[in-house]
Amino acid sequence: MERKIRKAAILGSGVMGAGIAAHLANVGIPTYLLDIVPRELTADESKKGLALTDPVVKNRIAQSGKDRLLKDKPTPFYDKKSLDLITVGNFEDHLPLLAEVDWIIEVVVENLEVKKSVFAQVEAHRKPGTIITSNTSGVSINEMAAGRSDDFRKHFCGTHFFNPPRYLKLLEIIPGDETDPAVVDFLMSFGERVLGKGTVLCKDTPNFIANRIGTYGLQVSIHELVRLGLGVDEVDALTGPVIGRPKSATFRTLDVVGLDTYVHVANNVKNKSSDEQERAVFEVPPFVLQMVEKRWIGQKAGQGFFKQVKSAQGKEIQALDIQTLEYRPSVKPKFPSLDAAKTAKSLPDKLKTLAYGKDKGSEFVWNVFKKVLLYSAEKAHEIADDIVAVDQAMKWGFGWELGPFETWDAIGVEKSVARMREEGEQIPALVEELLASGKTSFYQKNEGRLAAFFVGGVYKDIPQKKEVIDLAALKEQGKLIRKNAGAALVDLGDGVACLEFTSPNNALGMDVLQMAHIAAEEVQKNFLGLVIANQGKNFCVGMNLAMALMEAQDENWLELDMLVTNFHKAARSLRYMHRPVVAAPYAMTLGGGVEVVYLADRVQASAETYLGLVEVGVGLLPGGGGTKEMLFRAMENVPEGGSIAVDSFPFVAKAFETIAMAKVSTSGQDAINLGYLRPTDRISINPDHLLYDAKQLVLEMDREGYTPPSPRKIRVIGETGYATLRQNIYAMKKSGYLSDHDELILSKIAYVMSGGSLPAGTEVTEDYILGLEKQAFLELIKTQKSQQRMQHMLTKNKPLRN
Repeated sequence: MERKIRKAAILGSGVMGAGIAAHLANVGIPTYLLDIVPRELTADESKKGLALTDPVVKNRIAQSGKDRLLKDKPTPFYDKKSLDLITVGNFEDHLPLLAEVDWIIEVVVENLEVKKSVFAQVEAHRKPGTIITSNTSGVSINEMAAGRSDDFRKHFCGTHFFNPPRYLKLLEIIPGDETDPAVVDFLMSFGERVLGKGTVLCKDTPNFIANRIGTYGLQVSIHELVRLGLGVDEVDALTGPVIGRPKSATFRTLDVVGLDTYVHVANNVKNKSSDEQERAVFEVPPFVLQMVEKRWIGQKAGQGFFKQVKSAQGKEIQALDIQTLEYRPSVKPKFPSLDAAKTAKSLPDKLKTLAYGKDKGSEFVWNVFKKVLLYSAEKAHEIADDIVAVDQAMKWGFGWELGPFETWDAIGVEKSVARMREEGEQIPALVEELLASGKTSFYQKNEGRLAAFFVGGVYKDIPQKKEVIDLAALKEQGKLIRKNAGAALVDLGDGVACLEFTSPNNALGMDVLQMAHIAAEEVQKNFLGLVIANQGKNFCVGMNLAMALMEAQDENWLELDMLVTNFHKAARSLRYMHRPVVAAPYAMTLGGGVEVVYLADRVQASAETYLGLVEVGVGLLPGGGGTKEMLFRAMENVPEGGSIAVDSFPFVAKAFETIAMAKVSTSGQDAINLGYLRPTDRISINPDHLLYDAKQLVLEMDREGYTPPSPRKIRVIGETGYATLRQNIYAMKKSGYLSDHDELILSKIAYVMSGGSLPAGTEVTEDYILGLEKQAFLELIKTQKSQQRMQHMLTKNKPLRN
């Protein structure tokens, strides 16, 4: 019988326990969140006359964990209504509930004896066959399972989520010696399919994979910082996006993690290692221990390696001087190699520029790379089955663009090893075996298929999951149909094509619109349907703002008119062709990106889709059909019958507010709640499965006998509705919320969404509203203040209020 997780229990309601509960609720799994009972009353409880035996007191700790979820930022929920799926309780009264659940997750303090005590209680209540896992970040799985029953040990392993559980992709699965392989296989699959995670199989070694390598890298960085006399702000400049790492780089990452947590993780490896060199690296420097003693442990304490202070300019970020333990203004580092790396086009070029430069910044980067790469190769088969698992763990858990072995390939294995030998380093057997085989990279590509180097001197293909479609690999396999400078048409197989954006930031320009017309013609002739998708960092951040501003400054009004008209034509050609179209947005989907989504019949959105019509921030309104589409979607929700003006105004007003306030969804589900997407649109929890899911939806629509929609008509709220919206705008202006130009922009949006100067109840077509929308867009882009807002966004990357 197929195993299912219908209900879960989490033991421990701290940051991680509550966060995991929230993510289980995100995917619809009811969860018990249990914790210890308090031993003392709070002052408020005493004032209310409560006793330690009262349920509200006994559940206080778990309830506090649940309540905190609504305050957490970013939100741990796709939809805050999911909070209702979490039921709180305590260890004294509610452990019998464990008999109801299919998965028990322990998330208590990282102490072996405490965990074993909890498991003894669990064993008394769980039903045989129930999966029990620990979210430990490094306590031995085998040691925790010792002394438990055979059934317990068979169904026990580690499931190490990374914080915050909703947002970080990695889920490490760590079996013990007696864990049933079927349980491991189930959790690997369930974590990927249902929880949307990147699951990585780890061995039961200290800190598993990601924290083992990641903490080593942090330690090496700290030691090099001290040795070279660099500042923490200089190191962060060298170890952030320029080398394919998160903006938090090294020391901001430590501030986010918390120095107390970091010290615990470092000590865990040091105390369990018999390798003196490894123990020396994991030795926490005295100045860090002093910071922990002072409670300068990072973000949660308000200060760590960095702190924010008020200054004459507003707010200022200060950096810690590790020599004096005093804060100073953060400085912009000056390293020629760093400047050169920033101008390099590809990430491998950036890495090589920094690793092989001649200044102190390069010396730092080289030494950190060298030590982390050597350590990764030395420990790879101790902590994982293959190098792929190591690379995936670092990419998914620490946000690296390239894992250690991918980084080694990028800087050149032969060249870097030759330098390492010159510097007296011992080269791990895995690397020696690679070079002795005559190969010079850990990964090889053959017709879009990736193979990795394995012990024994052979390359093995990395298994390709059917749910993971790679557009770059398809193009390498000859599946490219057409392309231009900003877009491509790719054959996904099974009669489905994909319209892919390839422009910088996937911004919209004439190239994309031209390819949309080509796609409509090609798909109608030779395919069953079309997916609009891509696989960049973001789905689409909107139109090419720089191009639009340049045309406006040159007063090329005809060109701008043509741009909007071509967008409307592209929409019409895709929307009304006799083939189904599915859009697959993910991540940032803004402005024109939303309007691209509206070209499709259906949407298959990633759970992590941040979707919004944000044009007011650059002094405009949605001009590619977004204003029209929000109006028509609002009218779809109006109940039939009754006075149109009364019935429809609240729906139009809500859509108007969404555009006017430039609301951006916090998830795919939130996009449905905001009215950007329809309730019938679908959500993919795992972003890697998004393109596959969208393709399957196209095929499903074809099987069901797809017919294109008919052009729509609505009855507008007209002049009376517009007058009411104008009153609301005026009230906001009088209250100081709007500038004169804000008022103008919102009035234009209100005019379009009211249907212009028509009586309430007048029936209009989509083309009529599109005409109003285009006219309002062109009127706004001609104004100096809108152009100033566009310029400010391009140069400062934030909106201007003028």
